[in-house]
Amino acid sequence: MIEKMKFLSITGPKADIDRVVNDYLSKYEIHLENAMAQLTQVQHLSPYIQINPYRDLLTKVNEFADLLGEAQDIPLEDISLEEIQSLLDTLGKRISLLRQECEELTAQRTAAAEDINRLSPFSSLPGDVDKLVHYRFVQVRFGRIQREYYEKFKTYVYDNLDTMFYPCQEDPDYVWGLYFVLWTKMEQVDAAFSSMHFERIYLKKDFYHGTPQTLCSQYRQKLADLEKEYDSRQEEIQKLLQEDASKILSAQAALNALSTNFDVRKVAACVKEHQETFYILCGWMSEKDASAFMKDIEDDANLFCVVEDDKNKINCKPPTKLKNPKIFKPFEMYVKMYGLPDYREIDPTIFVAVTYSFIFGIMFGDVGQGLLLAAGGFLLYKIKHMDLAAIIGTAGIFSTFFGFMFGSIFGFEDILEPIWLRPAESMTLVPGLGNMNTVFVAAIIFGMFLILLTMIFHIVNAVKAKDMEGTWFDQNAVCGLVFYGTLTVCVLLLITGNPLPAAGLLVILFAVPLLIIMVKEPITRLAEKKSPAIEGSKPMFFVQSFFELFEIMLSFLSNTLSFVRIGAFAVSHAAMMGVVLMLAGAESGGGTNWIIIVLGNLFVCAMEGLIVGIQVLRLEYYEMFSRFYKGSGKEFRPFLKRVNRKSTSGQA
Repeated sequence: MIEKMKFLSITGPKADIDRVVNDYLSKYEIHLENAMAQLTQVQHLSPYIQINPYRDLLTKVNEFADLLGEAQDIPLEDISLEEIQSLLDTLGKRISLLRQECEELTAQRTAAAEDINRLSPFSSLPGDVDKLVHYRFVQVRFGRIQREYYEKFKTYVYDNLDTMFYPCQEDPDYVWGLYFVLWTKMEQVDAAFSSMHFERIYLKKDFYHGTPQTLCSQYRQKLADLEKEYDSRQEEIQKLLQEDASKILSAQAALNALSTNFDVRKVAACVKEHQETFYILCGWMSEKDASAFMKDIEDDANLFCVVEDDKNKINCKPPTKLKNPKIFKPFEMYVKMYGLPDYREIDPTIFVAVTYSFIFGIMFGDVGQGLLLAAGGFLLYKIKHMDLAAIIGTAGIFSTFFGFMFGSIFGFEDILEPIWLRPAESMTLVPGLGNMNTVFVAAIIFGMFLILLTMIFHIVNAVKAKDMEGTWFDQNAVCGLVFYGTLTVCVLLLITGNPLPAAGLLVILFAVPLLIIMVKEPITRLAEKKSPAIEGSKPMFFVQSFFELFEIMLSFLSNTLSFVRIGAFAVSHAAMMGVVLMLAGAESGGGTNWIIIVLGNLFVCAMEGLIVGIQVLRLEYYEMFSRFYKGSGKEFRPFLKRVNRKSTSGQA
């Protein structure tokens, strides 16, 4: 069901807007519209522009709340703006100092890691690094060279240079090492190594004292100590946040509410009258809230509110707020997936809940597997509050019911006697067609009744929208209902062996509606007193209308036959479980392999449950929704949040 809405225009002195928002509007759910867009006929209208004073505070408290992480079961408390400001200043200073220390520790960790990366390839050097870089007549170059160039270097260059290369570490791509060169030969040797793509690694002079291996061990220990210090500072930050967790979350909630309420100005407009400026707010409230709001403000001299009932004076369509009994509420998910109903449309939630569960039960009728779906679905819904889980649980109940109707429990069909029939065995004699599976016949008749019901929904929606063509002349309107209703009655009479109505009556009930559907556009234009009745070429219109009518007839046929899948899945379930029982040896009379029985049931329950769920949703969307439902509504979004009185006491 869709809650009835009222459009309100709220006016008062510009300086009084915060009091009105926090004392009145925050008590109710209101979907605000942009007043500038709604009040186009009001002169001298201007937007309400003012910078949000809570934004910076909210940014800070959100940062602290994010650092706090997941905070469950932490009670909220009343907190004033002064307390929030004091909390953020004190906490901000303490955390800022700890963060500076963390940044310094991070820089030291980075430097230590870089030193390890520089020295670790040379760990096999036995000598002191400080001595190596301070030879008096010899220069030492540390670095690495690609293996392919290293091989060429050894073969063609090395013997002709006044240098000595000492390899330290190798991998498939590089060779790390150092070379020694006299001062007098330095330029020549450096140039030769550069031509071989030697990549130098620069070590800091007067910084490394000891062998590379010793230095790496020292730096690794230093890195571990720095990481401990860093973790210690992070723990201190978390401890500070945890001590004030309740205040932080309370401040976040209060500032969120205050900031959102202040942002009412974004959709407000201002108008100047008699040297005083007034604000104007426009929005939608539920009928119940609007009545309570009007009663609440009746003694407020600084507040004026008008409830607009003339639809012609409202420039926007009402938002949609669904209100369904709790048992049907999870099925709103399927409705919203297709599109929220327009305010003047029928809410199909209850229809979807009943038909989806019922069809699912027929297609997946099994007592045992239905109970598994029901138990698993409702348990998951209780733990995770997932709408889909509640839908699965409800569908499982109907599967259990039809399991008794079909006499099937975990695939065994010799334990329970069917209350109705066994899908794979029961046959019905259809005149002119011979014996057909009873479930197939029942599925088609059931589908025809559902199509008729959706046509009635279409007519109701068209009447609400004052759509003459949609009410009388469309294929889903009264003409379509008469044609398809006559067809349904004839099918029932044929199957039950009763005589059909007189041929003349059938010609009228079949031919007249089809002819009206064929020329629905000119008939509608004539009824609405528009001219000309036919726009464009008349011969082309009749040719196009004929083929459109042919397409409509095909769609009636395909939509009806589409419901055969209900019976097909009811039969296929019995067939699939028959295969499982055969593999387990349950049908041969020998020993039954219960492991295969259990695994087979779980496989069929999961796979067929998923497929059936999708197929039923397809029937809902394509065969039913497409006839009456547009889903073009806009969601009711309350703009404001509740604010406790203490938290507003320090408001500017």
